[in-house]
Amino acid sequence: MLRHTGLRAITLSALLVLVPTGPALAAGGGGGGGGGFSGPSESAPQYDPAAEYLKGVAAYQAQNFKGAVTAFRHVTDTVATHAPAQYLLGSSYLQMGDFKRARRPLEMAVRYDAAMIDAHRDLGVVLAKLGDAAKAGEQRADLVARKPQCAGTCPEAASIDAAIAAVDAAMAGSPQAYAPQRAIAPLASIDAVYVSAVSKINEHRYEEAIADLEGSLWAAGPHPDVLTYLGFANRKLQRYEAARGWYEMALAVAPNHRGALEYYGELKLELGDVAGAKTHLARLDRLCGFGCQQADELRRWLRESGQSAS
Repeated sequence: MLRHTGLRAITLSALLVLVPTGPALAAGGGGGGGGGFSGPSESAPQYDPAAEYLKGVAAYQAQNFKGAVTAFRHVTDTVATHAPAQYLLGSSYLQMGDFKRARRPLEMAVRYDAAMIDAHRDLGVVLAKLGDAAKAGEQRADLVARKPQCAGTCPEAASIDAAIAAVDAAMAGSPQAYAPQRAIAPLASIDAVYVSAVSKINEHRYEEAIADLEGSLWAAGPHPDVLTYLGFANRKLQRYEAARGWYEMALAVAPNHRGALEYYGELKLELGDVAGAKTHLARLDRLCGFGCQQADELRRWLRESGQSAS
């Protein structure tokens, strides 16, 4: 029987430093996704995706869209599933009037965050500009379908109406039908988000923790500690595929991230993938050298599940 324990809060290191140890999470309960992931890459990304994301945001806000494109491409080349980076890459191309190049990242943004109103709006505008009225109409229909759920009272009501109007203008051939540049609120403290999320998870307020962590992704980008927590909270809600995706994103950003390695290993063990869990333990043992908490915890999980750690 695997023992489920809670989380212990620590403060993060500086946002731009991808520490190899990751968050000091205790052995997590819940479930996780399995799938065909065979283990993290042995080599780190050429660029620091979290740092490149911040460069991209700074360039985007300064309307240096060429510089923003360069930075966001460095992010999406490593973590294609990070919806904010995909959206901002597409939006940068759109602001430059390069509709052809804007299409693919906006499609990716919609794919990985179907609730993103800005992405549906901008994709609709881009498709209309490219002469694909049918596909633009699909994005408009998606936005219209959201209106009954909102009933004019939710915070997104005005954004939905404005998005529909922007797609309509583009489909009508208006030369002014460019989607507006997205405003990105600065994040006062990634540490504060992190500690608050730990507190909420320990209180079993998983949905609130997820909302806080996902909200931070726009300002902080793909920070591996935040991604690991998103994996943990989703596991507690038995959203296995979502948990798997967050863990894999964390390891794509920081292949030696000990926290993500441990928890993804535990996730695999929970789903019966003993070989996968052992692969993660072997990786941790190589990284830790003389031992570390993450390797010890994963070894304990294997032992308590009746499996040999060797």
